[in-house]
Amino acid sequence: MIINGGEPFFLKGGPHGILLIHGFTGVPAEMLLLGRYLNDRGYTVLAVRLAGHGTTTEDMAHMTSEDWYDSVCDGYSILASICEKISVVGQSMGGLLSILLAANANVKCCCTLAAPIFIHEDKQLYRLPAKEYCKNKYWPKKKRMHFDVPQVCNASYGEYPMVSVHELLDLIDRTKRELPRVKCPMLVMHSHGDHTARDRSANKIYDLSGSYEKELIWLEESGHLITIGCEREKAFELVDEFIREHS
Repeated sequence: MIINGGEPFFLKGGPHGILLIHGFTGVPAEMLLLGRYLNDRGYTVLAVRLAGHGTTTEDMAHMTSEDWYDSVCDGYSILASICEKISVVGQSMGGLLSILLAANANVKCCCTLAAPIFIHEDKQLYRLPAKEYCKNKYWPKKKRMHFDVPQVCNASYGEYPMVSVHELLDLIDRTKRELPRVKCPMLVMHSHGDHTARDRSANKIYDLSGSYEKELIWLEESGHLITIGCEREKAFELVDEFIREHS
């Protein structure tokens, strides 16, 4: 059963489709405000639900990073059937998946928001057991509630399967390998106040990307969840401006 906020959403607009991808343990609703903003500006918007998300953490524990990427490819196929061109915007782990899609499909622009290449020390990854010892083990997540957005935007899991962290780390490694193959225009956005993804992640993504047209933008007051954070309107405007300028 999909929880409230876990449903994918579709907003019909013009011939330029935007695929939105949420983050690790997150839900499509964390992309809802960005989706409405872009739709109001004429884009067709589809926010996918990554496999194992928006249901239960036990469900997530059975999914791999390849399952997550398959969810993205399914969304891309849906948009490709109705839109002339497609851009992709991903929050956190969704940014990693956006990079993979841009490296392997016909994407007009790729925008990453707080994508993690280096995990912040606050997350204590040194305590993560080897993968074979993580089955059926869960770790509580420090979850910050945002009260100035619709409640449904806060519907992410309150814990995560430890085995899924290994899948995330595998995804990071794959992303680093495939970044040089990204040739479309690329926007990399990150906050210096991010305590999940180290800010040097943004520099690494920018440097490794094979894009000839790329831009790195820093936010100063946001945390990790840019799409529902205090600078979200600024971030939305910058995403729209970048896609419009390069399409």
